[in-house]
Amino acid sequence: MNKFFRVGLVAAIAGVATSAQAAIDTAGVTTALTEAGTAAAAVGAAVLVVVVGIKAFKYIKSAL
Repeated sequence: MNKFFRVGLVAAIAGVATSAQAAIDTAGVTTALTEAGTAAAAVGAAVLVVVVGIKAFKYIKSAL
């Protein structure tokens, strides 16, 4: 078991050292997250308008 642990540790360290040198382009991911956030905000605002509209309608109906 100890031998497997050492081999795994060496492999993990080698993988981290290799990936630390690689340049990663994050522009596509950042753009996708920004667009998804904008879409989520639009859907959230629409849901909020519907919920407030229902509450307002019930409030006005009970006042009559």
